[in-house]
Amino acid sequence: LQDPTYTRVYMVNVVVVVPKILTKYTNVSVSLSFQLEWSNCNHAHMTVMESLDALDQLVDQSDPDVDFPNSYHAYQTAEGIRRAHPDKDWFQLVGLLHDIGKILALWGEPQWSVVGDTFPVGCKFQNSIVFRDSSFSENVDDKDPRYNTLHGVYKPNCGLENVLMSWGHDEYMYQVMTFNKCPLPEEGLCMIRFHSFYPWHTHGDYMHLCNEKDQKMLPWVKEFNQFDLYTKSTDLPDVKSLKPYYQSLINKYCPGKLHW
Repeated sequence: LQDPTYTRVYMVNVVVVVPKILTKYTNVSVSLSFQLEWSNCNHAHMTVMESLDALDQLVDQSDPDVDFPNSYHAYQTAEGIRRAHPDKDWFQLVGLLHDIGKILALWGEPQWSVVGDTFPVGCKFQNSIVFRDSSFSENVDDKDPRYNTLHGVYKPNCGLENVLMSWGHDEYMYQVMTFNKCPLPEEGLCMIRFHSFYPWHTHGDYMHLCNEKDQKMLPWVKEFNQFDLYTKSTDLPDVKSLKPYYQSLINKYCPGKLHW
């Protein structure tokens, strides 16, 4: 059996290393290349439940609170939302869906490009981004005059829908939902797209890029975030008993096989 002390030290080291690599290499060019590779959703044809089950094989190396497969976190989040918002089935489904984009890590993408916090590229990196004071010194965009001013390539209050975000599971899952025309409300799509955008929804940065729509969506993203963060527990849910209910929500909002 593996020494549990070694396991804890290993996990702490990985939790630090993954976001440091992310902040070093994530720039406009890299983010665009991932967008071009994955946003056309022509890599797989599978159901939502099949993709969720695949997360049984994945542990998020950037998350210090989770050392169990990501599929359990999906059900924990969804169940927390279900208890607090029993009348909003779309919200419950977002809890189940929000991290499925991490399947990219099972398809060969490095975890630094899939997990961790997200932030805009193409403008000045704000101080609230994790490791802003260290690993960004090696990020080429930090020295590029096109990208290192407050607004960079963007107009003030242009709206986050017009901003290029660092690539990750959030953006990928948002692209999958919109490509397949899944009828989630705008609030749900914003939760999926921006739940890892901590510099915005937790630290209040990048408001100079937000428009009126973003301001309306922000409370919803904040509401989602408390379930994403505070439902994690080693008391794992009985997935088998929960599956029929969540399959009914999948059938309502994103039925059949989707393009991924």
